[in-house]
Amino acid sequence: MQGLTPRFFDGDGSARPAPIRAGARPAPRPPRRDPAPSRLAYRLHRMWLTPLYRRLLRVGLPAFIIAMVAGLWLSDPDRRASLTAQVDGVIEQVQTRDAFMVKAMRIDGASDTVDRAMRAMLPVTLPASSFDLDLDMLRARVLRLDAVKSVELRIMPDGVLSAVVVEREPAALWRHAQGIELIDETGHRVNSVESREARPDLPMLAGAGADAAAAEAMALIDAAGPILPRLRGLERMGERRWDVALDRGQRIMLPAEGALAALERALAMHRDTGLLDRDVAALDLRDPQRTAIRLGLDAQNAIRGARGEGLLGPDGQPLPEDTNTTGKKPAA
Repeated sequence: MQGLTPRFFDGDGSARPAPIRAGARPAPRPPRRDPAPSRLAYRLHRMWLTPLYRRLLRVGLPAFIIAMVAGLWLSDPDRRASLTAQVDGVIEQVQTRDAFMVKAMRIDGASDTVDRAMRAMLPVTLPASSFDLDLDMLRARVLRLDAVKSVELRIMPDGVLSAVVVEREPAALWRHAQGIELIDETGHRVNSVESREARPDLPMLAGAGADAAAAEAMALIDAAGPILPRLRGLERMGERRWDVALDRGQRIMLPAEGALAALERALAMHRDTGLLDRDVAALDLRDPQRTAIRLGLDAQNAIRGARGEGLLGPDGQPLPEDTNTTGKKPAA
């Protein structure tokens, strides 16, 4: 039969192909299919494996389509106005809810003057939404008040704006060319006063730059224990050093450096010799190597009288010769 391959059977009955005769051609095999993809499929597959390409297709393309549709929809002015009104209405409804309303303000630790100033600084009239209150801005405005050292602002759950104020404590009076001011221990201005009688319990500082050196002045005042009842104030000289002013016109002239140690040395001299109880006009300690003492007018005239010299007047100049030893002209 044509088309049939001759087979031979072994003794056990199994079939096997007939041997190929010498010189005969083998039967042609069918062509195998190439498993490799096409060039286009290969390139598309490689592009899909690229992270940027996948991100563009999954995220970028949908976002672009949505943005394009939204832009076309919002290109109409009426639609934009309607959307803005709806958003503003929702925001207003949320912000004006009772849970977000501030109904009152409570201020603790402030004087009447600071209390009134703080209430006047509120940017809105209460009751108002807490969203209309910028606490950081309000805190910065309150700290500009000279009398306020620190302030803590907080909106309480019951709709009360709580303000806890710590005011500056006046430590001294500062007299300068523009008037008299109260300052704290750091030299920061607290308030202005008309005269020293407004706070007679506070020491007086005088001179330009005294406020910047207030901390040193407070240390000198604390160290002036034995002569504190006689202390009238401290004067800043040349914005570089202090003079301690006592009653009876006495002065202790301190150096620019080491003023506290110099004052303690002066107090030790006074404790040992009673120096400041005598007729001494000034105790000059500006030179650490040499202490100078300027006598009072009576002491100078007593010495000049003992020497047979003419007396001095209040201005430090010799009196006319027709005055007697008491410094008075004889009666005519």
